Amino acid sequence: MNYGFVIDNTRCIGCHACSTACKSENEVPLGVNRTWVKYVEHGAFPDVKRTFQVTRCNHCENPPCVRICPVTAMYQREDGIVEFDKDVCIGCKACMQACPYDAIHIDPETKTAAKCHYCAHRVDVGLEPACAVVCPTEAIVAGDLDDPMSKIAKVVAANRLTVRKPEQGTAPKVLYIDGDGVALHPTVFAQRPQQMMWAQTVTQQGSEAPPASPSQLGKASSGATIRVPSEQGVPKGSPVRSSGGGKGTVAEQMVQVAYNAQHEIPWHWQVPAYLVTKGVAAGIFMFLALGWNLGLFRFDTGAMVWGGLLSVLMTLATTALLVADLERPERFLSIILRPQWKSWLTRGAFLLIGFATISGLWWAAETLVWLDMLTLPDVSRTAMGWLTVPLALGAAVYTAFLFAQAEGRDLWQASHVPFQMTIHAVAFGAATLAIAGPATESMRWLFVLAMLASLVVTLFADLTVPQASELARRAAVDMTWGRYKREYWMGGIGLGHIVAIALGWDHG
Repeated sequence: MNYGFVIDNTRCIGCHACSTACKSENEVPLGVNRTWVKYVEHGAFPDVKRTFQVTRCNHCENPPCVRICPVTAMYQREDGIVEFDKDVCIGCKACMQACPYDAIHIDPETKTAAKCHYCAHRVDVGLEPACAVVCPTEAIVAGDLDDPMSKIAKVVAANRLTVRKPEQGTAPKVLYIDGDGVALHPTVFAQRPQQMMWAQTVTQQGSEAPPASPSQLGKASSGATIRVPSEQGVPKGSPVRSSGGGKGTVAEQMVQVAYNAQHEIPWHWQVPAYLVTKGVAAGIFMFLALGWNLGLFRFDTGAMVWGGLLSVLMTLATTALLVADLERPERFLSIILRPQWKSWLTRGAFLLIGFATISGLWWAAETLVWLDMLTLPDVSRTAMGWLTVPLALGAAVYTAFLFAQAEGRDLWQASHVPFQMTIHAVAFGAATLAIAGPATESMRWLFVLAMLASLVVTLFADLTVPQASELARRAAVDMTWGRYKREYWMGGIGLGHIVAIALGWDHG
């Protein structure tokens, strides 16, 4: 069996009966939606029309939310339904980052992930989903796509169908008859309205500010005004213009979103903070172990004791930050007790545990040596160093592969991210040791080289390497030349790289 939906936009009247039935059947709290109707208005008075698009989980054939979930709280049944288990979910919100359709939310009552689950409890007893039953125009057709005698299979065979974001490779199973291209592709809009029907727009979204208007570039020989070329794949305006050169009010726009469900940013400050603490913790041991074992500088017990102590503290801080970002932190041990091994959250957790265990034992042994309570042979020290390096590297880099599983965040999936995180870990480790005191000239110069490499990789990747999708290109341009250019150039490039390199060079 292979359950899916067909949404017939020629029949949908935008009555929200499906949304209401879903809330009633599944006891969905206020403020969140498992299914909703997106309204898009076209034209200008008196030639206007409004189109509707029923939107929900696509029950993908290849669901990225299932693959990224660390505890199998999100799973795919044998019949193709993508289901969730609120009693298992730890609230890590990774599934929300993996979903390209923004179909998953955190239930405000249970603090766990929730979405359309095809009314699986009804399907199991031979009933259709509540939305399909209640629809007054039979615009929602539910059933087994693999059964040639089913109604949905006959509808699929008789109509031309479209889906949302087929380029993501998820094979969505919510199919649209007469799908409205404007509703299916949000980037067609020049700007979002300040408010919607029955709702104000939330602020924690990445698409609030309007794009820059097309700039001018002199005159052609014919006298025509020439525009400055846009960035590749990132138009400066939308194909559908608003009246008044984009300065008109919402009511004057030729095409606008009148209503849509909205989602706030899933991950907060704890995640970027843990990238730093994790990089410092792994970088210190990776830096010291490689430096000593490769003969870049002499072994120093004091550097190991105080540097190792900083690494242990940063590892504890990393654990605290990761647990703090969970919606259900009391369930954090589920990652260890019921791991889902295709998730890089699970793999990363075990890499962190392995790194913390080995590095902690090595640090404890060297501390006892420093206190004249233990003698550690050089061969044991060398073995511990080589054992620590791959675990430190894995702990530092695994997040890049986790980001690659986030199908809903195209910019994160860049191929240079693992290399960049490796460089950052080395730089973090060297910088921390230099600040703490027990650094040598070799350490400082390696820090400078690591930061130079990071600067080159960052600028090359962000400014010259073509992005894989339109959304990734838009995000990259927004970061480098758009609304975040000040933070990027002054913070990330200026303070984060150039000033750091100058300080390291000066003290070198």
